[in-house]
Amino acid sequence: MADLTAIDVLVTPDDSMIAFAKTVNARMLQSVPPPQGFALDEHHQPHITTLQRYVRTDSLDDVYAAVAGVIATVDVPSLTFDTVAIKHMEVAEGVGLAGIVVKPGAEVLAFQAQMIAALAPFVASGGTADAYVRTDAEPDINQPTLTYIENYVPEHSGANFLAHVTVGLCTTDDLTTIEAEHLKDLTFAPAGMAVYQLGNNGTAARLLHTIL
Repeated sequence: MADLTAIDVLVTPDDSMIAFAKTVNARMLQSVPPPQGFALDEHHQPHITTLQRYVRTDSLDDVYAAVAGVIATVDVPSLTFDTVAIKHMEVAEGVGLAGIVVKPGAEVLAFQAQMIAALAPFVASGGTADAYVRTDAEPDINQPTLTYIENYVPEHSGANFLAHVTVGLCTTDDLTTIEAEHLKDLTFAPAGMAVYQLGNNGTAARLLHTIL
């Protein structure tokens, strides 16, 4: 099997969304503190995924070039997002991984489709924990993460794309309260774009290449 890297082609939100994400993350940490919970930090960058894939590690330079080629064809400020809700997926009994769900504009979906096509020659299947960043705090990669990246296309792309900013782990009891609250209305655009290596729970754990 080829050596694989789990990558995230991501948007770095502008300062308004980053500040909001960190505020929500602070509430998550009160519910599920470390070591199970995590703060938004150098290993958990606030971001919006546009594409997650397993790619051949020896093709990473080609991947960066392909991503840059797509970005060069789009008007980046037109890739806007609007906040919608806070939602979660259960990752352990009584614990959910929460995200600020955002609505992407039509330009974002077109951009994602271009990116899927551009990276197709470098994609492979069968990624294991070795494809990810593992740290002392998070030495393991859970099965939901492995499966999610394996099936990102088509299960989480195109019409199934759920754009979001991951903000931490929280008990499902606390999430019931948080998700029922009115969400701050924000419209924002990318402040930058990059390729990251993924960590556990699909976090942006290591910067591999800055594109914009």
